[in-house]
Amino acid sequence: MSTDTFGTLGVPSALSDVLAARGITTPTPIQAATLPDSLAGRDVLGRGRTGSGKTYAFLLPTLARLAASGRRRQPKRPRALILAPTRELATQIDEALAPLGAALGLTSRTVFGGVGQNPQVTAIAKGVDIVVACPGRLEDLIRQGHVSLDAIEVTVLDEADHMADLGFLPVVKRLLDATPRDGQRMLFSATLDNGINALVKRYLHQPVTHEADSAQSPVATMVHHVLHVANEHHLSVLVDLVAAPGRTVVFTRTKHRAKKLARQLNSHGVPAVELHGNLSQGARTRTMDAFHSGAAETLVATDIAARGIHVDDVGLVIHADPPVEHKAYLHRSGRTARAGNSGTVVTLMTDEQVRDVRDLTRKAGIRPTTTRVSPSHELLREIAPGEREFAGAFTPPATEAPARAEGGSGRGSGSRRGSGARRGSGNGSAAGAAGARGNGRGRGRGAQQAAGPRSGAARQGEGSRSGAARSSDGSRQGGQRQGGNSRQAGQRQGGNSRQAGQRQGGSTRQATSRQGRPSSGGGAAAFSSRTRAGR
Repeated sequence: MSTDTFGTLGVPSALSDVLAARGITTPTPIQAATLPDSLAGRDVLGRGRTGSGKTYAFLLPTLARLAASGRRRQPKRPRALILAPTRELATQIDEALAPLGAALGLTSRTVFGGVGQNPQVTAIAKGVDIVVACPGRLEDLIRQGHVSLDAIEVTVLDEADHMADLGFLPVVKRLLDATPRDGQRMLFSATLDNGINALVKRYLHQPVTHEADSAQSPVATMVHHVLHVANEHHLSVLVDLVAAPGRTVVFTRTKHRAKKLARQLNSHGVPAVELHGNLSQGARTRTMDAFHSGAAETLVATDIAARGIHVDDVGLVIHADPPVEHKAYLHRSGRTARAGNSGTVVTLMTDEQVRDVRDLTRKAGIRPTTTRVSPSHELLREIAPGEREFAGAFTPPATEAPARAEGGSGRGSGSRRGSGARRGSGNGSAAGAAGARGNGRGRGRGAQQAAGPRSGAARQGEGSRSGAARSSDGSRQGGQRQGGNSRQAGQRQGGNSRQAGQRQGGSTRQATSRQGRPSSGGGAAAFSSRTRAGR
């Protein structure tokens, strides 16, 4: 067993002290292997299975190099870039980074989609040292002129093979092309297929390769079971396993299936939350908060959670739907038996899946114990010991409305359910929303609408009637008839409705013409053609 410490490997004491305060004193094999080279400024290719400690393996040398270079952060020009395939992984990296960066006076910012870009843009405009980003949103901000990568000193690609699986490699190449060629680059991946070799050859200069634990080497303390179940017993067996004490992650193949299984488990009294790509970022965050806190000890997820998501003390992983290929099996299974802990992996297999599961485990290098079981089989208590608990369905805390995904509904932030129009302030406040970004503000004397799939403060398609709102200064905002049965403030649908502007003190009338063009009356509101019906 290695006697190395972070200090003997060359990690600055300010960083090793932060790790020690968190109970981290002994480097993992991938950290011990890569840190001497990465701290020396060399390009590094690190291969290791999920859960092997790769995050600190690249965070520590990144922070150490930035601190040693002494350069100052500049607006819009971060000094280090860490690319991750998913929002959850980017968030997790930044959470590990924050206390280490604070010890050295270095700042960071996450950049990913699914949330509004303005806070990200504002932070980067002020200047940050490190950007932890998903490729798509970062490229969007670069195109808009909000970020430049020409001052990058260190670039890290985490879970590079997963980025390849998700189709991000073309974007990753464009981002790497935008970084200085003389910067340090580190790439961490479980495998070197799917174009990863091409990345290494093109962007890493004389890289030092270290492989501590390959994706094909399962953890010795991870026990694998295949439970052969009849179709009619599948849910009952699953309910029995997840009702045992402790945290469990249940994997499904599709988003619909994850949602359905979470609902079924809750209906059986097992508090469960779901994690999949149809959730907004706010909903994903609330899901993980509930799972971390223990408010719901069962997480039902698609493969979005198979990579990079670390939750302490996950003792059981269940493949409710066996994955399609063996790499997914290994990455899913890696949610348990992390950081030296033991864990159990269960695959539920129906008659139709026997051949697929056999091929899957063979390619993964796994020799599971296969048992045909029913809901009353004694093996279930051995796999998941303890009294079964049925505390009731998980009830999310009463908070604000779920966060809207960026570019989604386009609902204005000033809209209210059932209200026809925002109340005028007497200074020409716009009736309706200001487009898909939903800032809810208007400019000028007339009602102004920006492009967006939904404009106006009232919801479309709900069959509700939004009456004309009367503002406190006597101004009146006219509603608009949609489809003959619903009325919306400040929005035109079709060519047959007429929209009235605001009356200022009851003396001035502004009208807009049909087909979204201003009429001959001066000061009419400008309309985007995208707000017309059917666009």
